[in-house]
Amino acid sequence: MFRWKATAALAVAAALTLSGCAADNTGGGSGNGSGGQLTLGAIAAPTSYDIGAGAEYGNRSPFFQAVFDTILQKNAKGEIEPWLATKWEYNADNTVLTLTLRDDVTFSDGTKLDADAVVKSLERFRDGTSPQAATLAGKTFAAPDATTVTITQSAPDPSLINLLSIAPGLVEAPSSFDKSDVSTNPVGSGPYILDTASSVTGTTYNYTANPNYWNKDAVKYDKLTINVFDDTTAMINAIKAGELNGAKVADNNTITEVEGAGWTIESNELDFQGLLLLDRAGTMAPELGNVKVRQAINMAFDRDALLKSLQTGYGTVTEQVFPATSVAYDASLDSTYTYDPAAAKKLLADAGYPNGFTLNMPTTPAFQQTFDLIAQQLSDIGITVNYTDPGAANFIADMLAPKYPATWMALEQNPDWQLINFMIAPNATFNPFKSEDPKVDALISTIQTGSQAESDAALKELNKYIVDQAWFAPFFRVQGTFATDPNTNLEFWPTNAYPSIFDFSPKN
Repeated sequence: MFRWKATAALAVAAALTLSGCAADNTGGGSGNGSGGQLTLGAIAAPTSYDIGAGAEYGNRSPFFQAVFDTILQKNAKGEIEPWLATKWEYNADNTVLTLTLRDDVTFSDGTKLDADAVVKSLERFRDGTSPQAATLAGKTFAAPDATTVTITQSAPDPSLINLLSIAPGLVEAPSSFDKSDVSTNPVGSGPYILDTASSVTGTTYNYTANPNYWNKDAVKYDKLTINVFDDTTAMINAIKAGELNGAKVADNNTITEVEGAGWTIESNELDFQGLLLLDRAGTMAPELGNVKVRQAINMAFDRDALLKSLQTGYGTVTEQVFPATSVAYDASLDSTYTYDPAAAKKLLADAGYPNGFTLNMPTTPAFQQTFDLIAQQLSDIGITVNYTDPGAANFIADMLAPKYPATWMALEQNPDWQLINFMIAPNATFNPFKSEDPKVDALISTIQTGSQAESDAALKELNKYIVDQAWFAPFFRVQGTFATDPNTNLEFWPTNAYPSIFDFSPKN
């Protein structure tokens, strides 16, 4: 996504580090595991199949979904459903989650998937280096019996159930942990088994249906191929040549071309693009410590024009980091800052900067048009942008060091508690200056420990407060696009960049 959940910022990393080649086979399936081939196009290959090292969702999710089951599952509506766990419940203070597992599941090497295996897999993820490993930090896992797993935490984690349906919930066979090929030869209980002999790491991944899969009705194809593409042109050529059944469309400017090939477009909105005003205390850039300056920056941007220029209009302008699916979302907040350079200049003058100031930010050639437009619009209110290119490999690392007081970024609008701990909380990844605010801290506490009604009210108040305080300057939510050929049905879930492999089915 690589994306932060997808997971730091796939919008940056994928554009800079993609690898692969065009597909070489085709065909719609005959359905229900009775035959047929599903061939998909992806924009990012897995870095490792070892869940302790490389497990991710977002644009890398199909590789992991194919071979591993998750403890819980999301359906096409984004709702959590039983999967390896048939039921779950919390204790009175929501610090202990008890899961009841199926008793009829085996890994592809024939070993049993039981509570002990699930505990060991959760521990491997928690103690590993996967992008989301920190989401399980501080949690302990136990197996009271063969079909029961308990997860204990020091304080409630409203995101835990969702986490068990994505990367942190992937279950890998403990029998594979010490194997020399653990990163390239996955052993899971998933619907498919990777054919390592015919696959090419980084380029082509071939799978065959797992003959012993516990949920045979969920498997619609006997064979699955996922091809990784190094650029948009190669993907479009494969679509036109009929070499794929489904493909991630990374560039919305090509949608018309894809539709012209007879393909169907599905979409969601997961990411926002805009400025992260990171140094809200003004430790590196004193100007950003003044809320009027941050508000002026928000008023400097013509969001409609930016959406049209940068995304050909595919997306929705916004001024809030919480997604439209969130309890916190308030449509009225998207008109908090009218595009008004003159009013923005007045705010800067009121803040003590009548002649503007210089703002240091990172840049990268992959998004040159974006950076040019940002500099132009800030210049219109008197702010001079001083760009430094840290190099593609260092863009995110330098931002999080932190070496810059503000930056352009494309980030996923995660579920509420994950978003808070990703962007807003004092120790959030994308809060590198550890900005704190007593009101924000109090609201976060209520969201974590309050009743559902109290949590919902605090979420709404938190969103309004950080918009009013201009912690960020979002531009728009980007349309995430996936296309399918005339032979393939797809239910495109609203909560991930890449569809669930269980939601593809042949039309014939």
